[in-house]
Amino acid sequence: MTDTGASGFDTIVIVDWSARAALSPVRPSADAIWIAIARAEAITCHYHRGREDAYQALKRMFETEIAAGRRVLAGFDFAFGYPRGFAEALTGSADPLAVWAALAARIEDAPDNANNRFEVAAALNARFPGVGPFWGRPATRDLPGLPDKGTARHGHGMAERRECEARVPGAQSVWKLYTTGSVGSQSLLGLPRLHRLRQHFGPALSVRPFEDRATPLTLVEIFPSLLAKTIRLLAEPGEIKDRAQVRLLAAALRALPPARLEALTREGDREEGWILGLGHEEELAAAAKLAQASTLTPPRLRDDCFAMPQGVSWVPVDEALERLRAALHPVTGTEVLPTAQARGRVLAADTIARRSNPPRPNSAVDGYGFAHEATGEGVQRLPLVEGRAAAGQPFEAAVPAGYAIRILTGAILPEGVDTVVLEEDCATDGAVVAFDGPVKPRANTRKAGEDVTEGSPALPAGHRLRAPDLALLSALGVAEVTVHRPLRVGVLSTGDEIIGSPADPAKPHQIWDANRPMLLSLAEGWDYEAIDLGHARDDAEEIAARLDRGAQACDVILTSGGASAGDEDHVSALLRAKGTLSSWRIALKPGRPLALALWQGTPVFGLPGNPVAALVCALIFARPAFSLLAGAGWLAPQGFTVPAAFSKRKKPGRREYLRARLDAEGRAEVFASEGSGRISGLSWAEGLVELPDGAVEVSPGTPVRFLPYSALGLR
Repeated sequence: MTDTGASGFDTIVIVDWSARAALSPVRPSADAIWIAIARAEAITCHYHRGREDAYQALKRMFETEIAAGRRVLAGFDFAFGYPRGFAEALTGSADPLAVWAALAARIEDAPDNANNRFEVAAALNARFPGVGPFWGRPATRDLPGLPDKGTARHGHGMAERRECEARVPGAQSVWKLYTTGSVGSQSLLGLPRLHRLRQHFGPALSVRPFEDRATPLTLVEIFPSLLAKTIRLLAEPGEIKDRAQVRLLAAALRALPPARLEALTREGDREEGWILGLGHEEELAAAAKLAQASTLTPPRLRDDCFAMPQGVSWVPVDEALERLRAALHPVTGTEVLPTAQARGRVLAADTIARRSNPPRPNSAVDGYGFAHEATGEGVQRLPLVEGRAAAGQPFEAAVPAGYAIRILTGAILPEGVDTVVLEEDCATDGAVVAFDGPVKPRANTRKAGEDVTEGSPALPAGHRLRAPDLALLSALGVAEVTVHRPLRVGVLSTGDEIIGSPADPAKPHQIWDANRPMLLSLAEGWDYEAIDLGHARDDAEEIAARLDRGAQACDVILTSGGASAGDEDHVSALLRAKGTLSSWRIALKPGRPLALALWQGTPVFGLPGNPVAALVCALIFARPAFSLLAGAGWLAPQGFTVPAAFSKRKKPGRREYLRARLDAEGRAEVFASEGSGRISGLSWAEGLVELPDGAVEVSPGTPVRFLPYSALGLR
C-alpha cells in the first residue's frame, strides 16, 4: 500500500474502554465506555453500556469512514503490549500482535459484559515460573494461580512496568486486574476486540508503533491522564470526566498539524508499545486549548457599531454600504456536513484536494494508445496487444514499445502508453492498427492533475457551495466540509393596521401583511434559516417580547414598519429606549428610513413598512450585510448596462431604484407608476434600474444600469 501519511487523518476516534463485568447504567455515567469522534471542527461523544455494543458501533463507523475515503486514527485507553519478554514467553514470538491473537483465543466476553478474564489470567500465570505476573481478583473467586495481592507474586521473571508506564507518574501496572486502576483487565478484554478488528479489516488496518504502514485505519494506544490538568480546566460544568477526557483528547489530536500527528503515532517501542503523545504533554495541552478556543461563539457586534458621526443627516448609498460593511463581521459558528448535503452552505475553511483530478493520466477519446517514440512519419502499423483499457477497467500490464492497445475515453494510460490516436483516424483488422503519422506527442491524453492537483486548495473559505461545487469536491475525494451554520434571520412585522394572515378578515382601514411572507421567502432564497417572529400590534410591550424572542433564536432580525420618527413608529422608539438605535437617513428612493440597532446584542434591521421600500432596502442593504454575517463576505450585486426603453428626468441628491424588466430587444422598461404603494410592480418587475446620485436625464436608448432580481439573490 502506498504510504499516504502526509495527507493526515480525516477522523479522530478516542475510546475510553471499560472492564466492567455487567452492563453500565442506562443513563450515561462514569466508568463506562465513552467514544469521541472528531471530524474537522465537529466532535460528537457517544455512550455505550457494553463492550459488544461498543465494538459493533466502532466497526460500523470504521466501515463507513473507509468507504467514504476518510483516513481514521483510533486511540484506545489500554495497553497494546506487555513488558519485554512476555510475548516470547507466551507465544514463542516477540511479536506483540501474536499476544492479541493468543488472548482472543482464550477470552470469552458476552454481550452482557460477563467474561472469564480472571480464569484466563490464572491460566496464563501457570505458564510462568514462580507466582504471577498477573494479580488481583474478587475475594469470591477461588483461583489459586491468581494471587489477590501484588505482594504475593515472586519469581515470574517479568518487569513490573513497560518503559512508557515507568515515565508516567502514578501509572498502574498492566498486571493489575482488580480494584482501583485495574488497567490490566481493560487490556485483557480490549485486545481481543482489537484482534477481531484486525481480522475484519485486514490490510486496511495497522497498529502503531508495531507496524509502520499507512492505512485507512490506524490504531494507537492513548492515556487521557496525560492531559489531566487541562481536562479539569476545560471540562464543561457537570460534564462526566470520561466524556470530557475523550472529547478533549480528540480535539487536541485534531488540532495538531497533520504531519506532526503522523510523526507522533510512529514513536515508541515496537515490542512493548507506546502511549501516543508521551513526552509531548505540553504540546497536547496547547492543542486542546486551541481546539477549545475555536469552538467559542463568535463575538457579538459592538454596541456602537451602527453609530453615525454627529452632524451627518442624509447618507449617500455608497457611504452607507461602506459603513455597514466596516461595522459587521461573521456571527455564525461552524459544523461539519457530508459534502452531498452542503449545497447553499458557506465554507468555513479552505477545502483541500485529497487527490488529483484526474488521478492518473488518461485517454480523452476512444482510440488506440502507444508510445510516441515508436512512431514516425507516414503510415504507421502497430501490432495490438491482447486486451483493452477502459474507464474503471485498467490494463494492468505494460504495453511493449512498438505495440498499441485499444483504449476508451477516461481509461488510465497503461505503462508504455503516452499518446492516443482517435478511433476514426485508424484502420484495424483486430491484430494491427494503422494510422497516418506523424502524431503529436501526448495527443488526445489528459495529464494527471491537469484539473486540480492533490493537496492544492479546491475552494476557499467564504465560498457558498453550489451544485457544480459539490461535483468538484466529490471528484477530489472531499467527503465532508466544514461550513458555517446557516444564518438565522428573524422576521417581524408591526402595525395596528396590519392583519397577520390573509385567511383572517380585514376591515377597510386594515391591510393584510405583505412584508412578512416576502421577507421570509427572501431569507430562505438566500439560503438562510428564516424564523417567523409573527406580527405585533403597535404596543411597546408586545414588540419588546417579540424582539426578546428573536434575540434568543436569531442571529439577525428584520422588522418592517415603525422605523421612522413619527408618533406611531413604535419600533424606533423602543429600540431607542431599550436598545442601541441609529436611524440612518439614506439618500435613497424608495426607502429613506433605515433603523439599525442592537437588541440584546442581536443586530436589528428596521425596514420601512411600505412593501416596495422594504424590498428595495432589503436587497440593497440587508443582502450584502447578511452575507458578511453568514461568513460569505460582502456581496455586491453584479449589474449590466442596457439601453433604456423609457424617459425620465431625475434631480440630484438621491439614488433611485425603479422596478424594471427587459423587453424583447433587451431594453429596460420600467413600471408605469413609481408609486411606492403599487405592490404589483414588484411582481411585474424582473429587476431594478439603478439611477445614480446625481442629476440624470434618461430617454429611450440612454445606457442605464440594470440589476436583475437573480443578481440580488431573489428567486
